[in-house]
Order: sequence, then structure tokens, then C-alpha cells
Amino acid sequence: MLPSTSITISIVIPLLNEAENLHRLYEQVTASLREVGEPYEVIFVDDGSTDASPAILEELFQKDREHVRVIQFRRNFGKTAGLSAGFSYARGEVIISMDADLQDDPAEIPAMLTKLHEGYDLAAAWRVDRQDPLEKTLPSRFFNFVVSRFTGVELHDFNCGFKVYRRAVTDSVRLYGELHRFIPVLAHQQGFRIAEVPVQHYPRQAGASKYGAKRYVRGFLDFGTVLFLTTYLKRPLHLFGAAGLAVFGIGTVINLYLASLWLLREVGGRVDIGPIGTRPLLMVGVLAMILGIQLISIGLLGEMLRYFTFRPTEEYAIRRILEETHAAGN
Repeated sequence: MLPSTSITISIVIPLLNEAENLHRLYEQVTASLREVGEPYEVIFVDDGSTDASPAILEELFQKDREHVRVIQFRRNFGKTAGLSAGFSYARGEVIISMDADLQDDPAEIPAMLTKLHEGYDLAAAWRVDRQDPLEKTLPSRFFNFVVSRFTGVELHDFNCGFKVYRRAVTDSVRLYGELHRFIPVLAHQQGFRIAEVPVQHYPRQAGASKYGAKRYVRGFLDFGTVLFLTTYLKRPLHLFGAAGLAVFGIGTVINLYLASLWLLREVGGRVDIGPIGTRPLLMVGVLAMILGIQLISIGLLGEMLRYFTFRPTEEYAIRRILEETHAAGN
């Protein structure tokens, strides 16, 4: 959906069964955006709620048709789908994402917007004193450390849903699966400037958390996807070829060792050396060489697909163009 010049800020709030928080959330978000003083819209994305959330969202819409928009899913599709839908329907040039649990304070919005005014494209909230149980904070710290270490994106809090983006970021980043927590990584790969803003965090006062231990497993699996997308998508042979060469090399060393034993037995007359054909190590060496060749072949096939589907515009993201324009007829 094309942006509208009458809307400057769009705030996208995906939610699932947050009926007890919605009235206070609307009031706090509205107060903060009115303080900013720019035209705004609030987009609630109902991700298949089964409580009173749909009715409350209908009430908020009827109360404030000028600013409130509601997107309702037929069933629960997940947070990534909610954000993707919200980004697609948002009309603002600046887009804010925020959870509906009121653990992040909407009063922090002006400070987050200030960071964008400093020249950044994405401002991510950092819950410095996170008010969550230890079973959530400890795995999250480990997750944040690993992602930061391997991607080079120096953020402390990838999991926080409170972020502010220029529209160019949300238009460029393609979301699917559960990649929402990796938006900064995907944006960094596109060349956007990213900053971090420390924010106040509060304990959940109403409703229940929608995230369990499974999300960390899914998160690390998605991390593998992101590493491939940001590092090896355009050069698959570098990944599969390197792995293939390593495995093929191991197989070669094993088979050379067994070949030397065969020579010592058959040519050198070493009767103390048994036959190599019955050794399990021979099977390991042969299989390693076969696997290595297969991995290299996969990498070559990936390069071939990349070559025949290549489009030059996929290789870069333009920030701006400086050029002189001339009037017609001159």
C-alpha cells in the first residue's frame, strides 16, 4: 500500500489475547504521539485473538476512526506475519513497532524518534533493566550475544519488539517464518544505519506471555537462516564448497593412510598388517569423499541457479542519487 502524505508516523502493534491491556495501551500511545505533534495512525494487528480483544479493538476504532486502524487475522499466524501485514498497510514515512503487553513505555517514543533525526534508519530499544523472569532473561542474553558476535550487528537486545524504522527499511526487508527478531540484521545487510536506545522496561501487569522455551529453539534455527541469507545467499559455493572440501579432504587423508597400509602389506611383505577391506575406517573414508563431492556439487548448482536468475538490482540498495536535472528543450 502506498504511503499517504497526510500520515507521518504509523505505529504497528501486533497482539494476541491482550484484552486487559488494550485500553491503557491506546491511551498511552495516543498521548505520546500527540506530544510528538505529527499526523499519525495506530494499526492494531489482531493475530487470531480468542478473548475480548476483537470487541475492544472494534470499540477503539469506533471511538477514534481518524487514527485507529485494525487488521484482524482469521487465525494465529505469528508475530512476523503480524508485523509484515502492519508494515504493508502502514501509510507513514516513519514506522514504529511495539508489543501490546505494556512492558515497553510508549512515552519513550519521542526519544526513539530523536535517534532517527540524528541520521539513523532504525532505532532499536534496549531493555537495560529487563523486568522478566530469569528463565527468559538468561537465554535471551545468550541469544543476543551469539547473534551479535556472528553478524557484527552490535545490539544488546534483538528480541525487543519496540523499534522505530524509516519506511525504506520496512520496504526493503522481507519477513517470513519468524524472522522478526532479526530485522536489524537484515537491515544492516542492506546497508541501513542502526542505533540502540536504552529504555525503561516494566513487569507485565495483565495478560500472559505468549512465548515459551520453544521460541529459543526456533530462534536459533532462524538464526541459521539469517546467517545464510546475509552471508552466503549470493555465493553458495563459498559455504557448500568449503564444507565439501573439508569433508573430502578428511576422506582423502583416511584413504591415503589405508592405501599406505595396503602397500606395506602387499608390496613390503608386512604380515603383521591385516587386510584393509574389512576395516570400518575404509567405509568412513569413502563416504567422506562422496559426501564432499556432493556438497561441492550442491554449491555449484546454487551458483548456476544464482547466475541464471540474477538481477543486477539485487546487488545493491540505493540510499540516494545526486544528479543534475535539465529542463526539457535545453
